[in-house]
Amino acid sequence: MRASSLSLALLLIATPAMAATATMTGDPAAVVAAERAFAADGLAMGIKASFLKHSAPDAIVFAPGPVKAHDLYAQRPDQKGPPLVWWPLWAGIARSGDLGFTTGPATYDGRESGWYFTVWAKQPDGGWKWLYDGGAASAHGKAPPQGSQPTYLPASSGPSATADQAMSEVRAAEAALAAGAASDAKGAYLAALSPDARVAGSPAAPATTQAAVLVELSSRAPQIQFSTLGGGASSAGDLAWTYGDAAWTQGEKPARGHYVRIWQSRAEGWRLVFDQILPVAQAKS
Repeated sequence: MRASSLSLALLLIATPAMAATATMTGDPAAVVAAERAFAADGLAMGIKASFLKHSAPDAIVFAPGPVKAHDLYAQRPDQKGPPLVWWPLWAGIARSGDLGFTTGPATYDGRESGWYFTVWAKQPDGGWKWLYDGGAASAHGKAPPQGSQPTYLPASSGPSATADQAMSEVRAAEAALAAGAASDAKGAYLAALSPDARVAGSPAAPATTQAAVLVELSSRAPQIQFSTLGGGASSAGDLAWTYGDAAWTQGEKPARGHYVRIWQSRAEGWRLVFDQILPVAQAKS
């Protein structure tokens, strides 16, 4: 018994990152609850009031480039307008429980309007505010109806780190993806994506299987130029979000847009678990 206890103590001393990992377990249900409260206020209060209430002071949207949500919505009229309805079907959260995301279908005035994607951050008072909100004009496909139980991104299997360390590593991963995508976008993505990644941006429903991801990637331009603009990481250093510019050639014409990504630390390194490209014409605010 004493020998076993000593071995366990030595293991914990030798691997403090593993010990820290085991003590942190974020619950995605908290982010789902924040999203549902946001959606409920959207119906009760209208777009302007609900978006201002639930967004962080430095939150961004694309309109068409990245702008502060509070600056944009403060200028909007106060009337409620047609109903905007959305519901979360996939969510994830950091082990530290301070950074998460949700995504799912949305309707506007009773008609399909694509898939939203929201990045959330826990605030000092314990509440949640979103850092980014937007979406692609993707089909709903066979999406479960409103009120369905969302599925969750598995918890990180990677080591703990500081947020600064995590962002340094994620920036390196972004740079590697950008370098590869300049000549072979599909190949660069396949080298960075996790096996359970989700990819969106085309008119098709978001890709949730490896086969669908291949189809989605094939719908994109063969060469894409990426430039990172911002993002952030959890305090556990296991989850990060990034956004930036994207440029490519559509036929013979230049095209541009923006990307939003979720990176997760895994045993094999940082992997891309969500990627969305929003052409400027489709970017939503």
